[in-house]
Amino acid sequence: MRAGWVSALVLTGALVMGCGSEPAAAPRSTDPASEAATDPANGSATDKTTDPGSQVPQTKRPSPGPTATKPADPPTRDPLADAVEGLSAGVDEPVLGADISWPQCPVGMGIPQKRSKGAPPPVPEARYVVLGLTNGPGFYPNPCLADQVDDVRGRSRLAAAYSVVSYPEPQRLTQHANDGPYDGSTRSGALANNGYAQARFNLRTMRAAGLLTPVIWIDVEPVPDFEWSSDRAANAMVVDGMARGYREAGFEIGVYSTTYLWSQVVGDFSLGVPEWRAAGQTSRETALAQCEPGRSIQGGEAVLGQWVEIGRDMNVTCPGISLEMERWFHQY
Repeated sequence: MRAGWVSALVLTGALVMGCGSEPAAAPRSTDPASEAATDPANGSATDKTTDPGSQVPQTKRPSPGPTATKPADPPTRDPLADAVEGLSAGVDEPVLGADISWPQCPVGMGIPQKRSKGAPPPVPEARYVVLGLTNGPGFYPNPCLADQVDDVRGRSRLAAAYSVVSYPEPQRLTQHANDGPYDGSTRSGALANNGYAQARFNLRTMRAAGLLTPVIWIDVEPVPDFEWSSDRAANAMVVDGMARGYREAGFEIGVYSTTYLWSQVVGDFSLGVPEWRAAGQTSRETALAQCEPGRSIQGGEAVLGQWVEIGRDMNVTCPGISLEMERWFHQY
């Protein structure tokens, strides 16, 4: 889920998640009736390239160039997939997958603080893809999600979703103070309602893109340019509000983080939900080691281990998960 500063944070006990994404297929227009296209804070749908509070429309990719006369080189198998070749009926094996989001949208898309640089897509052997709903912080949608969903569908891959949760900007705190089931007259209630509103916003983004999933992962980590507060209990209220928003919509939830990052953001707060554990710029073996009970983030079941290699976010299922893939992914 993130490149650049990921390795440095991991080496000091921190990690930043950087989702890569598939190259966009045919662009899809965003539903103007959804908040993913029109944010009440900004009025009508606008281009995020000019204002960090605006939304980025699905943009057309350039037409392909003329057909090359030289025959293409035959495809080669990525060596990273050798150890996780596939699923055998009734056999528990690690399954290779990926996670993608705004970083791998066409170059230049996204809010000014989170412009895509066109990072590489998942390796061809990836069996599943976890798709990011946000362009970094909450209330900013992944600008090419619909195209990424189309690509996953076209490749008949398994799919799931994740969203970054973030501390609300001042105007968001006021705007969404009462947009949820909590008492918005208190600061803690207003913060929880903001998390709840982020979840509802993300659900509209997901529906507009046609993404189906049985579970939504909540990404809890530092968000550069949209920092968390120094009050971990206050931060936890935002996360708790998001969790409630997804649950009330009928989705199973899980958390993505590391033990260190989770504690830095929300302290000892626990949702007790399944976990997607990040290992950083390392190896598949280290990612699988994250599945061990001693690596728990907040007391939940280990589902996925993630590592970063060759510029991509790679994922592997934890023991037992390959026998119940339908619980965690939608098959396109």
